[in-house]
Amino acid sequence: MTAIEFNYQVTGLKKNLEYFAYSLTANQEDANDLVQDTYLKALLHREKFVKEDNLKAWMFTIMKNTFINKYRRNVKANTIIDGTKDLYYMNISRESGFADPVSVCNTKDIEAAIAALEDEYKIPFTMHLKGWKYKEIADKLNISIGTVKSRIFFTRKKLMAKLQEFA
Repeated sequence: MTAIEFNYQVTGLKKNLEYFAYSLTANQEDANDLVQDTYLKALLHREKFVKEDNLKAWMFTIMKNTFINKYRRNVKANTIIDGTKDLYYMNISRESGFADPVSVCNTKDIEAAIAALEDEYKIPFTMHLKGWKYKEIADKLNISIGTVKSRIFFTRKKLMAKLQEFA
């Protein structure tokens, strides 16, 4: 793929990248900065893109990783050194009520992996996650309790294999 073709295809993804950036940042200015950073990294590392790969997925991965790295840098930069008597500032609660962006991205990845499972594994597993007991699942799906237990066990194994990055 020539540089012109690559640039043309990358600029064609602008709307998709803007929507994804806004979903990550929830702020239009930060989203625009993230899109710009993503374009810069894509253009600088164009030679790493393999023609057979999905360009949209490659760009989204660059954006997600850029966002996560920037978030981690900001967290480190906001570390407070407490010089007060009895560590007053260190003992103040910092719970904001908002989920951190890394957790949101990880949750989306896990939910996507669960959604990709076959129904015979996904249904009992999601019921178990929602708090159903093995017996209740077996009764509802009209299968034996041993089948329920084995399907949940094998689903966990499949998910652990798919989601090794969270181990």
